[in-house]
Amino acid sequence: MTQTSESVTWLTQEAYDQLKAELEYLSGPARTEIATKIALAREEGDLRENGGYHAAKEEQGKQELRIRQLTQLLESAKVGEAPAASGVVAPGTVITIAFDGDEDDTMTFLLASREYASSDIDTYSPQSPLGSGVSGKKIGEDAAYELPNGKTASVKILDVRPYNG
Repeated sequence: MTQTSESVTWLTQEAYDQLKAELEYLSGPARTEIATKIALAREEGDLRENGGYHAAKEEQGKQELRIRQLTQLLESAKVGEAPAASGVVAPGTVITIAFDGDEDDTMTFLLASREYASSDIDTYSPQSPLGSGVSGKKIGEDAAYELPNGKTASVKILDVRPYNG
């Protein structure tokens, strides 16, 4: 479901299929569409002052970057099931933490690759400071991670469960 190391990305079959379909669209029909936009804008004349041309070229650049990201992600992907309920923080789990042991100040998030970010639940990468700090911890254990200002924060793991989409 998510990255467990720098070189392997675990994905559910559904997530793999969805990302593969996006890559196929971007590599095929979307490339043709953007090439047409660029050609039409080029016909309008002076490229230095042609806003449509520059916008289309920028869109093409973003699209090509996404194609490279998806290609790399899918090349390193391993398709598997979501982790079993083990009580251990791992990619693909939903974690509830308490800040500084204060059980009234809690946060719940999904530990996963940013590819799974959704509006339903906050998503933290396993490589993020918080993600790497809580990885491998069990319910009831404390974890520490470095804040952007260089200070260290501590959290207590309250709950760990598999993410079921």
